Parts: sequence; C-alpha cells; structure tokens
Amino acid sequence: MKNLKRILDMKLPRQQSAFLWGARKTGKTTYLKERFPNSLVYDFLKTDLFFEISKNPSLLRERLLAKENRALKEPIILDEVQKVPQVLDEVHWLIENKGLRFVLCGSSARKLKRGHTNLLGGRAWRYELFPLVSQEIGKVNLLRVLNHGLIPLHYLQNDEDCKKSLEAYVQDYLREEVFAEGLTRNIPAFSRFFDAFGYSHGEMTNYSNIARECGVDSKTVKEYYQILVDTLLAVRVEPFKKRQSRQVITKAAKYYMFDVGVAGYLTKRHLTEQRGAEFGKAFEHFVLMEIVAYRSYAGKDFMINFWRTKSGLEVDFVLNAGEIAIEIKGTSRIDKKDMNGLNAFNEVYSPKRSIIICNEKEKRLHGKLEILPWEIFLEQLWSRTIL
Repeated sequence: MKNLKRILDMKLPRQQSAFLWGARKTGKTTYLKERFPNSLVYDFLKTDLFFEISKNPSLLRERLLAKENRALKEPIILDEVQKVPQVLDEVHWLIENKGLRFVLCGSSARKLKRGHTNLLGGRAWRYELFPLVSQEIGKVNLLRVLNHGLIPLHYLQNDEDCKKSLEAYVQDYLREEVFAEGLTRNIPAFSRFFDAFGYSHGEMTNYSNIARECGVDSKTVKEYYQILVDTLLAVRVEPFKKRQSRQVITKAAKYYMFDVGVAGYLTKRHLTEQRGAEFGKAFEHFVLMEIVAYRSYAGKDFMINFWRTKSGLEVDFVLNAGEIAIEIKGTSRIDKKDMNGLNAFNEVYSPKRSIIICNEKEKRLHGKLEILPWEIFLEQLWSRTIL
C-alpha cells in the first residue's frame, strides 16, 4: 500500500498528554505507530485486554508502575479508549502522581461524556484525524475521490473492492459504533434515520419530515443527528445569522457526512463524469471537508456557516463570521446566474473575499468575485492564504 504522509503534527512537550479522535479507519492507529514508534500500546480492541481492564482498571496502573523508566519515556498509547471509560481515572492518577504521558485514541468522546467520565480536566490536548486531504495524496483524481472517498484504504482500492469496503463500513458503523456502544436503543428507527440522512444529506434539515419517515418524534431525530456529530461521522453547518433579516433563513442546519465516499454509498451515487447535479453536490461536500480538516490541522478556530434567503439566494459557505464567502459550482463555465447568491451577500455584508470555486481551467476576476479553479483554491487554502 502506498505510504501516505499525514499532515497532522502532534508535537507533545514533556509531560503533555493528548486525546486523538477520529472516525473509524481514518488511520489513527497507523499514524500513532509511525509518530511514536517506541511507545507502549494498549489496544482495547483486543478482547482479552478489554475484559481484563474493564473488570479491574487498576491493572493498568499496576502494570505501568512495574515497568522500567526507559519504557515510559514516550507517551503511552491507549487505543479505542472509549470502550473502557473507567480507565481514565487511573490515567489521571498516573499523570498527576507519576508524571506519565498518554495519547488516548478513539472514535468518539460521546460515551465518555455521557457517562460523566473523567476527561482529565483539561490536562490533555485534543487532536483530530480526518480522512485524507488533497495535500496528502498529491495529484487529485477528482472522480476517484468523489466515488471512493478519502478513508485511506477505500481511496487506494480498486472500484470493486472499494464498493464492498464502503458497504461493510456503513454496516459495521451502524452495528459497532452506535448499537454496541449503547448510544441508542431503538435500532430499527435509527437504521431508518440513517437512510433518511442519505437523502437529506447537505440539504437544510427538516427534523419533522425526517421524524415522520422514521416513526419517532423531532426531538429524537435531533438526538440522532447529535450522535452522528459526537461520533465524528457528521459535520453540522449552521445558517449565518449576522444582522438577521426576516428574509434570511436562520433556523435550519445542514449536515454532511465526514467522508464523501460514505455519503455516496448512502445516497447510492456513482459518478462517471464531472457534470450534473449529483456531481455538484459531491464536489461541494469534498471542498467543505477540505476546509474542515484545514481548520483543525492549522489550529484555526473560524466558523463555517451557509447563507440562504427565503427567495432561494444562497452562498454555500461563509467563513469566519462573514470574512470569506464561497460558492461552489460543479461546472466548467461560470455564468451570471451562478453569481446571484454571492452578489446579494456582498451587498449586505461586504466580505473581504468572494470566491466561486469551479471546474474552469484558469482563475479570473469578475468585478469583486474571484473565480477559482478548485485546484488553485485548495492550494491557497493549504498555504494559508485564504484564512
């Protein structure tokens, strides 16, 4: 398998511990083995270790105290830590009393938070590992990215194997991440919700409509969406609310799956050409996830919103409280109607930059609007010249 160098840079000073979160199969375990090759690793996916430490968490402390000092110089890695939340009290004690360092790795803090588990009281830094991004894969084959997604294994597989892997991933996620972790008890309703999420993906969410489809109430649907966000399987994008007007939609959020390939599997999408509505939706999703990953890896803290009026004018993404406005069009020729949303937004908010990301071959200026080929936008994003 091609060795892909990841952008995430975990620099831990002496005595500093960290959480590393990320959806399943994004490459957390591989990353940590390469980043900390001399670390002790306790993997709670191993059944024997899981049962031992679950029954008696103090075993971890006793075993570590018996180790020689040189074995404890590097951070100690606890993989899939959300499976054994009670172990965090022992970790806390070892940090406070013995000065040990830990990297606690998992796919969801939800179970830990819900059980009021000790999250180390701010002593551990938080990192997140995303699926691959454009800067990690070099030359981007756009259709391959949109069909396979960017979970490392899926991206590198052939079409047939990737299709099987995506199917297994969605089924395993439903079974392991949500049901086995006890995050919801109503399995049939959540399965129906997952299907409905596929059809409403990247659209303004009507909780009542989805609730009717699933046979549950709106409050439960909101809780289901929160499960997806908390388990890092979805990103919520809220409407832009600065200078509210009755003409602007301010209540309905949008949700996007963490990976464009998984979203494609849910929506039964397979793209064969770079055109059409389905391509446009996948293209928008891909650009959003690049922005989300960049924000985390670059240590930035800007908001990502969308803007839409009741008459249907829209800007796909508004960054940093209105500083950057972005419209994404899956077309190789931008015309005036493609500019309507940005022009309307500019009149009210005057952003520093208004950008249309598209499939044109060269960048150009149309009044205040920058029309950028997607490759140039991503280059600017990762070189930190957007934000």
